Amino acid sequence: MFTFDQLAGFIAVAEELHFGRAAEKLNMTQPPLSRQIQKLEKIIGTELLERDNRKVQLTPAGSAFLDEAKRLMALANRAPVTARRIATGRSGVLRVGFTAASGFSILGPLLEEIASILPEVDIDLQELVTGEQLQGLLTGELDLGLARPPFDREIFDSHLLYKESMVLAVPTGHPLADLSRPVEDEDIRDEPLIMHSPTQAAYFYDLVIRMHSINHGNVLHTVSQILTMVSLVAAKRGVAFVPHSTTLLAIKGVEFLPLAGPSSDDPVELHAIWKRKVANPALRRLLQDLEFRAG
Repeated sequence: MFTFDQLAGFIAVAEELHFGRAAEKLNMTQPPLSRQIQKLEKIIGTELLERDNRKVQLTPAGSAFLDEAKRLMALANRAPVTARRIATGRSGVLRVGFTAASGFSILGPLLEEIASILPEVDIDLQELVTGEQLQGLLTGELDLGLARPPFDREIFDSHLLYKESMVLAVPTGHPLADLSRPVEDEDIRDEPLIMHSPTQAAYFYDLVIRMHSINHGNVLHTVSQILTMVSLVAAKRGVAFVPHSTTLLAIKGVEFLPLAGPSSDDPVELHAIWKRKVANPALRRLLQDLEFRAG
């Protein structure tokens, strides 16, 4: 394999088309420079330069190799700088997991803030439910998660991003929208329900059955995504318990009604979550600048 010294020697001769001037440019004498070029040509297996007593010029192979040689030298010169920037968290990749609901609420503003702190760091986004995010954090496939509790606080550190209430999504014009008060459990006793999946959306499922008296015989559909729930409500398939941030979707054919009881007390939480032992320098820098604390 050729060396970077040989590449530098070849580039100098190719640019000067004169061994003497190239050697002077490299602060060396001409004989060792000539030997470098000869060794390089032997390694590559073809002549790169045509030389006689009067002139030096590039062969067609030399012209093609010159472009690649310059590219390799540029990469070699840039590599230490890149390594230092990654080590200090100024470059690299930050892999962020997020729940679907956070995608239409806090994700956009948070990404703007991350970009202002880490302008040269690439952000790799992955839409995942909380369980998948926690697994990704454990395996190192994710650096930061935007997810729901519970999680093991001995393994993960966190910061509470926000809390919000639950509301009831109903089709536009539904009789419940005419109530002059928050909706109570008795009001929806006979309503067809669109419920969260107890496995894929366990956080919301557990919240709803803990806070409300649910007639499971009325459950018409069980889904995992908030957007799917609201779309089914718009299709008049039933009513659904959703976080207040869902109102930002502004889906036609859906109204959002306040709920009585614990749902009005902002029980829905979203946390930024990361492993306590931070491996990614970009994440370490982000956490410092955002002043996240365990929560």
